[in-house]
Amino acid sequence: MKHIELKGVVREAGNKATVKSIRKQGLVPCNIYGSGIENVLFTVTAKDLKALTHTPNSYIVELELNDGKKFKAVLHEVQWHPVTDEALHVDFLAITDDKPVVIDVPVVITGHSEGVKLGGKLLVSSRKLRISALIENLPDSLEVDTTHLTIGKQIVAGDLHYDNINIVSPKGTIICSVRATRATAQAAQNA
Repeated sequence: MKHIELKGVVREAGNKATVKSIRKQGLVPCNIYGSGIENVLFTVTAKDLKALTHTPNSYIVELELNDGKKFKAVLHEVQWHPVTDEALHVDFLAITDDKPVVIDVPVVITGHSEGVKLGGKLLVSSRKLRISALIENLPDSLEVDTTHLTIGKQIVAGDLHYDNINIVSPKGTIICSVRATRATAQAAQNA
């Protein structure tokens, strides 16, 4: 899995006015927690954070704080402003090499399906899947082959199997399907 470096500045817990002044400076308040570490409050620049939040990719975050502490983490939760879509607060989850990581990974559709060749339309319902794996086994993306998908059929998360990876998303989560178009339905009636 891809790694991204992020630099942060440790901060003290404060009231609403303190947090508001932090945001006015172009910084985003953050928090990192996980097993074996104490919660750490810090800030990162909104510009640096966009490289992590405004992309379809998933990353392992190499977090370096100004007090010298370094953490390996994943993006856990982001609170967004309802109007401006600016990140208001970010939670990071500290991870270790020996414990499985649960993370959302992008799905990449491959192959030219049988149903599309016959005039159907491929609909992609899920762009990401939640998986669990050790850090060394985390993929950048999950490939889903649609070559044998016919009209009216679908691929769900329960149909997918990968080595050393557990799919945590519900088994009924629809990844993609091929639907009949008006032209194919009319051709079937005329036949």
